[in-house]
Amino acid sequence: MARRNGKKEFAVIGLGRFGTSLAMTLMEQGFHVLGIDRDTEIVQRLSDQITQAVSLDSTNEDALSAVDIISFDTVVVAIGNNFEGNLMTTVALKSLGVKHVVCKALTERQQAILLRVGADRVVLPEHEAGQRLAWVLAEPRVLDHLELGPGFSVAELRVPPSMVEHTLIETDMRRRYGINVLAVRRGSALTVSPPVNYIFEENDILLVIGADTSIARFCELS
Repeated sequence: MARRNGKKEFAVIGLGRFGTSLAMTLMEQGFHVLGIDRDTEIVQRLSDQITQAVSLDSTNEDALSAVDIISFDTVVVAIGNNFEGNLMTTVALKSLGVKHVVCKALTERQQAILLRVGADRVVLPEHEAGQRLAWVLAEPRVLDHLELGPGFSVAELRVPPSMVEHTLIETDMRRRYGINVLAVRRGSALTVSPPVNYIFEENDILLVIGADTSIARFCELS
């Protein structure tokens, strides 16, 4: 499968509330998303809302191979109430060679088991909502994300290399990107409302506020 516009591509297996929220948020950020669910009615309902939606048995390696699942950068297993299906899907994905598999778990015990069979990351939905996870997966620079309202967020992200050794006023983030720096974390030290002459260093963590589109544009900095 050819990569569109050089952007990451995601597959979401299990289109319940969590999986649908995740898939829709990734779509809104401009990513190609394949949605997979065993329930044909769910797939039909969402077919016009995400890039592509298919109905198949995700525990079946042949079925996964048929949709070229290995070509996706990240596959999220968002199967909720059927842990056996969740587990077997994860095993099938890793067996096929999918590089980054993220799973949803309902308990810490499930989380531990999924990690043992090869899941690269396991989230508990009461701790990470689908929208929040979508930001972290889509933008590697984003470490955490909190939606304040439609299209407006607070995000914690790594400082871009191009900003290292430059001051806050030199980066001109408010005018150029429409975002404001609320705080900077450097190791264990936290600087709230950094002064304009604050010099960024490698590994600084920024807490910023702004429109989702502005934050996403800022994250594209090298």
